[in-house]
Amino acid sequence: MSRVGVESMEIEREETEEVRDHTEEVKRIPPWTKQITFRGIVASVLIGIIYSVIVTKLNLTTGLVPNLNVSAALLAYVILQSWTKILKKANFTSTPFTKQENTIIQTCAVACYSIAVGGGFGSYLLGLSKKIYEQAGVDTEGNTPGSHKEPGLEWMIGFLFVVSFVGLLALVPLRKIMIIDYKLPYPSGTATAVLINGFHTPKGDKLARKQVKGFLKVFSFSFLWSFFQWFYSGGDQCGFENFPTFGLKAWKQTFFFDFDMTYMGAGMICSHIVNISLLLGAVLSWGIMWPLITERKGAWFPSSLPQSSMKSLMGYKVFISIALLLGDGLYNFVRTLYFTFRNIHATRATRRPESSSSENKNLPLDELQRNEIFIRESIPFWLACVGYLIFSLISIIVIPIMFPALKWYFVLVTYVFAPFLSFCNAYGAGLTDLNMAYNYGKVALFVLAAFSGKENGVVAGLIGCGLIKSMVSISSDLMHDFKTSHLTLTSPRSMLLSQAIGTAIGCVVAPLSFFLFYISFPVGDPNGEYKAPYALIYRNMAILGVEGFAALPRHCLQLCYGFFAFAIVVNLVRDITPERVGKWVPLPMAMAVPFLVGASFAIDMAAGSLIVYVWHKLNSKKADLMVPAVASGLICGDGLWILPSALLALLKVRPPICMAFSAGQT
Repeated sequence: MSRVGVESMEIEREETEEVRDHTEEVKRIPPWTKQITFRGIVASVLIGIIYSVIVTKLNLTTGLVPNLNVSAALLAYVILQSWTKILKKANFTSTPFTKQENTIIQTCAVACYSIAVGGGFGSYLLGLSKKIYEQAGVDTEGNTPGSHKEPGLEWMIGFLFVVSFVGLLALVPLRKIMIIDYKLPYPSGTATAVLINGFHTPKGDKLARKQVKGFLKVFSFSFLWSFFQWFYSGGDQCGFENFPTFGLKAWKQTFFFDFDMTYMGAGMICSHIVNISLLLGAVLSWGIMWPLITERKGAWFPSSLPQSSMKSLMGYKVFISIALLLGDGLYNFVRTLYFTFRNIHATRATRRPESSSSENKNLPLDELQRNEIFIRESIPFWLACVGYLIFSLISIIVIPIMFPALKWYFVLVTYVFAPFLSFCNAYGAGLTDLNMAYNYGKVALFVLAAFSGKENGVVAGLIGCGLIKSMVSISSDLMHDFKTSHLTLTSPRSMLLSQAIGTAIGCVVAPLSFFLFYISFPVGDPNGEYKAPYALIYRNMAILGVEGFAALPRHCLQLCYGFFAFAIVVNLVRDITPERVGKWVPLPMAMAVPFLVGASFAIDMAAGSLIVYVWHKLNSKKADLMVPAVASGLICGDGLWILPSALLALLKVRPPICMAFSAGQT
């Protein structure tokens, strides 16, 4: 027999074995009621708490939160594998740890900490506080006296429970269309599924053990390093977080490496272009623009005003950031809508009704089995519709009672249009992996602030923004999870239930995480670590919606026009140039973050990006395997230290040493 014939026989045998293995795997799938386990819920709560604290820190420092889904899936695997091994050594029997259970834990944990990400604790809810109201300027036109509401645990938990569950049901009837008919890729959902599927194979188990060891080593280092740093931070501007890496003059302009392991880990997860854009934005703002505008003190704004005044340098920082964010957001909003409707039209034009059955016959066996499981475990259409109506009705009644500035008819209109907006966002996210919920929220903010009048505009705009942003974001996240469930043979019913459980837990855990910081540290202090920049940005956007451009300091409007146009042109250049050129064009959304926050975190993230780049140059295969584990270890170790450090702050235990730096005598 020829060599070619032998090779073809081997290939056929391998394909037959793969089909047989997949068929056996389908038979072993536990029923949907057994995919959600008690140990899985406990693991989800643990991961959800850790990540809620981490993302709350990120929200209150820079507002930039990377996608942590893959990291959560890895941590779920670490916890459950460790637990089953402990039980095995103790001679206890336990049910096997399946990829379906792994998927459920990841989904529940992500749903939990997603409330901390999108719940408005660093943006629209915190923007209601009296401190942010005063920072926006008590004499600012449109910043109406009394248009503030202090953060409170009770009303925040109640608000989240009222608004968070509507988004879970908005797109459930369309899950088959989005996942099976349109075959939307949902890159983040697919990446998570690939990781989980890889863990639960003999080869994947070996690789996972290496990742677990790497994660635990880096996690321990990160936690101990954060503990060590604490001893030297016993005063204002003390410790390693104020280390003048590039000299004192650069330090005054926030250019220094502050040894923050969370942002180094985030830099390892984010793409190189995001980190380059952050660094470019830091150089442009703190290296060039703010020193030049400061020199115009007395000409452009009164020299008697403090820098924190919105009529002073702070006004330029805030409104130029807003211009970049709005320019980038508007361009991507229009682009995504165009892309969405063009693809829907093209899909309908090329799809003939009679071709559906023939297409199904030509699908591979494993794809047919995935589709069968996904459709078989259906969620009743009537249940989704009735649930949506009930939760919407509760919101229409409760929200105006909690916030009288937002009238019931505005809430009604919001929930009438929300499913359409959710579909557009979920479809766009399926194609591009971009969740544009914050842009839909900003549109709602401006519209409701303008229509609600001067007295109610700011509060109505901020809360309306929260309603839309919450619903649109949760709907998109659920579709990512449905994609993961489709690829891991997990029941959509168990996915929806685990998402609901995670959301309920998050509605309690997220406010508790926020108050851990709010009570322990000076949140919202423009000169402190937890500046919460987006709280001030969102409040000023609401003021703009009420008053127009009257709130801007001198020459700020012209600068805003320039940066708004810059954001659109840069995005256009990225889209029309060849990929080898376009991939290096900076991202205006990322550039805007250091304009208000400072440059130090951008340097941390650039350091993380540099580590990944060098690692790939030295050993690309090992880097692909270990980068997610190392990044997760850095983030989780530093994040876990926040709990004891906050407890020490509450107990009035101060670090014993203040390590500070000053210029030497000449």
